[in-house]
Amino acid sequence: MTLTFYKYQGTGNDFIILDNRSGQFPKNNHSLVAKLCDRKFGIGADGLMLLETETNFDFKMVYFNSDGAQSTMCGNGGRCLAAFAKSIGVIGNEGLFNAVDGSHEVVIKEDQVILGMKKVNEVQNKDKYFFLDTGSPHHVQFVSDTEKVNVNDQGAKLRYGMYGAQGANINFVSLDSTGLHSIRTYERGVEGETLSCGTGVTAAAIAIHEQNTELTSPISLHTKGGLLKVHFVKTDQGYSKIFLEGPAEFVFKGEISI
Repeated sequence: MTLTFYKYQGTGNDFIILDNRSGQFPKNNHSLVAKLCDRKFGIGADGLMLLETETNFDFKMVYFNSDGAQSTMCGNGGRCLAAFAKSIGVIGNEGLFNAVDGSHEVVIKEDQVILGMKKVNEVQNKDKYFFLDTGSPHHVQFVSDTEKVNVNDQGAKLRYGMYGAQGANINFVSLDSTGLHSIRTYERGVEGETLSCGTGVTAAAIAIHEQNTELTSPISLHTKGGLLKVHFVKTDQGYSKIFLEGPAEFVFKGEISI
């Protein structure tokens, strides 16, 4: 079988995208997904996504981490898949898709893709860190300087030591020289640092607001791969009308035999 694939990236978080509206891709073959994501023996990516049909939605998002396992929501992935959906005529500048954590609206304005995220009803303040679920579970820890953090080492210790086999994504956040916050993320499923994590940036923005409620929406964060903005409304029930904004870019198209 020959697959036509598309490579996209959102602030350096890169993905293999397949149009699976025909249902032909063997998505239960996790070793195949892992091989395709392998940067030495495959195409190479942080994750793989399938665009599928879904009743009452423009499309369905199916997401796999680079280890081959189907996973929870990926914010940058959702933005990239929406950009791909527009490129093949599935949506225009607005759309609605379904994912593992529910429905997501999306708006595309020039080079910016603005993705609606799930509501956050609970933010756990553990004194030294915050824990919350923005579609994926996130540990947010504030440090003096993210550049001095060994993300792969410290991230792995927290990911396994605190959260076990199921794990969580580990985010390190600090103020940078521009007056904005910088973030570095260790992602479970990738089992290492990625250049950007959309649900992680969303979690960090909410944790930043929890620390300083005088800050107003949107909150911008520098990732290793670029700038992302998080819009939100704080209510007595938590955080709603959360939107993740940033670029999502086509990189290349190709074919591979499997």
